[in-house]
Amino acid sequence: MNRLAGEHSPYLLQHAGNPVDWFPWGDEAFDKARTENKPIFLSIGYSTCHWCHVMAHESFESTDVASVLNASFVPIKVDREERPDVDRVYMTFVQATTGSGGWPMSVWLTPDLKPFYGGTYFPPSSRWGRPGFVEILGEIAKVWQAEPGKVRQSADSLTAQLQGVSQKSTQTDIPGAAALDRIAAEFRNMFDHVNGGFGSAPKFPRPSELLFLLREFARTGNRDAKDMALVTLRAMAFGGMRDHVGGGFHRYSVDEQWRVPHFEKMLYDQAQLVIALLEASQASGDAFYADVAEDTLQYVMREMTDEAGGFFSAEDADRIAPEHANDPHPHAMEGAFYLWTASELEELVGPDAAPAVKLRFGIEQNGNAPVDPQQEFVGKNLLYTAQSVEQIARATGKPPDEIQQILSAARLKMFEARGSRPRPHLDDKVLTAWNGLMIAAFARASRVVAGGRPYLNAAVRAATFIRERMWNDVSATLLRRYRRGEASIDAYAEDYAYLISGLLELFQADADLRWLEWAEKLQRRQDTLFWDEVDGGWFSTTGLDKHVLLRMKEDYDGAEPTASSVSVMNLLTLTHLENDGAWSNEILKTLRHFGTRLEQIGRAVPLMASALATYLAGVRQVVIVGDANAELLELLRTSYHPFTISLDVDPANQSRLAGKLPFIAAMQPVGGHAAAYVCRDFTCQAPVTDRAALEKALA
Repeated sequence: MNRLAGEHSPYLLQHAGNPVDWFPWGDEAFDKARTENKPIFLSIGYSTCHWCHVMAHESFESTDVASVLNASFVPIKVDREERPDVDRVYMTFVQATTGSGGWPMSVWLTPDLKPFYGGTYFPPSSRWGRPGFVEILGEIAKVWQAEPGKVRQSADSLTAQLQGVSQKSTQTDIPGAAALDRIAAEFRNMFDHVNGGFGSAPKFPRPSELLFLLREFARTGNRDAKDMALVTLRAMAFGGMRDHVGGGFHRYSVDEQWRVPHFEKMLYDQAQLVIALLEASQASGDAFYADVAEDTLQYVMREMTDEAGGFFSAEDADRIAPEHANDPHPHAMEGAFYLWTASELEELVGPDAAPAVKLRFGIEQNGNAPVDPQQEFVGKNLLYTAQSVEQIARATGKPPDEIQQILSAARLKMFEARGSRPRPHLDDKVLTAWNGLMIAAFARASRVVAGGRPYLNAAVRAATFIRERMWNDVSATLLRRYRRGEASIDAYAEDYAYLISGLLELFQADADLRWLEWAEKLQRRQDTLFWDEVDGGWFSTTGLDKHVLLRMKEDYDGAEPTASSVSVMNLLTLTHLENDGAWSNEILKTLRHFGTRLEQIGRAVPLMASALATYLAGVRQVVIVGDANAELLELLRTSYHPFTISLDVDPANQSRLAGKLPFIAAMQPVGGHAAAYVCRDFTCQAPVTDRAALEKALA
């Protein structure tokens, strides 16, 4: 076992038995590199990354490769999910020098941590147009021995260029509505009208895009924007990217039709897709989207939740195939847990149900999965929704109700049978940022879905988990990672921003002041540590760690949105609960800072565009006071009002809430009936007591 055996990260522990003499990121490795004047080989990945497993199996488990690495380099392993600050710096370098990025990421550094060469996955020997890892190691070792001064000079120059780019800033006026119109048009130009989604394969779920489009529909009535979001979500829900047996969504689709997934499941995808699905259900009036959201939440509650309430990070794409179970270095099959043969399904569900099941999921006798280079999918079937219940009813001559019963029973049998298979690896670390996203999703579901109390309970348990294990109220210190009794790593801006977002959703679902007060304390701490007073926006890090070369400010709403985008959304809520001029200034300054990006490449920052849409539309408050208010809550539950903050106030708790939120102090039921107060900028209309009147007030 190497030094990684003492770490807590599941990813680092996966490499603890490698013959490579791995170091974790830290002073011991840096001192060794300086003392022995060796370059550093930095490998960054995460525990559920398929190609990370491939490179580990091919190279890092090889004693021949390890001997080269150990002799000429100081090898360091980093879990990108624990240390996004380190990952961002070197990903920026790799993208700038190669034009692309991804994981595993392989970067060579000078002993003072400056990068001079990098890439992603390297095969052990040259193939597929990629240079071989062993050849690269040999060449870099040779160049370092012959001309270390030139290598250092190149690294100095490259690092200076990266620092210049990271410090470049622009300030403009806050963009107007025309910028949002242009961004919506950009999405329309990229929209795949046949398959849904944007652009070509591979297709990733990027929920912040869909939230922007739905908000544009709410702001302007742009039905085209709404339809793009609905079609895309429906395509993902019908396609192979969704787990039709166990619930939840896989990471992305490798094809344009959303048929063939990359099988890992990430917590942040589940959380953000649930929010998008719930908003789609409200915007369309179609319960299908809410049903898929609930199915996803059930998966998270069942498979991704710590017994104390926190949410785990991810499930792997791979499992060990049975025929390789006794191999000392087994090759893990991607997606093997999720694939089925036709005969396997026929035997499982029985002859009466098999025709309907095969029609539903596109099952073919010789397999429906594409032939891939490693031949892992041959003869296997990927499940996707191939035909509707009505189509199957017509084809089989059975009534739709009976078909639905057959499919439900078959799904349960498939779920139970699949449960006997070796499960993919579970990354059981709890990350504050991703838990914040998931808390928001559960809290929102509790307000949108009928009978949503179990979802509220899940959100409360997770928030309590983070507060008790990863937050020190005295020092106002938040930690990023918890695993098996140990919490560590100071939180980054995204941890604060995402957690605040979850707490604000929870406050609207629960109306308990502890969530609002904690959110405010977190926001002030986030501002102290990360706010850029000069240009606006929030840096990702504090800048205090001398080993992290760049203090970066994220400006791309990708799989995970930027801390700045989420924070502006948070402050738009906070400033409409409490009138704080400093926070209002932060909103304006950040929108100005991102103004050029919104004007020129708004598709890169769709959540910031949503924040701008919220700012331009204006935020409303709806406060419902009194008992027996189901009719009013039902309207809020089923209608789409993304620029509205809503609170359901229990009269017994009103005086305490009013101490913090004085604008609700005078609100009272009317004539013994629950009343809804619709307000803007803390100025309220006359209260209404019935659904029709509230609907009119919200129009």
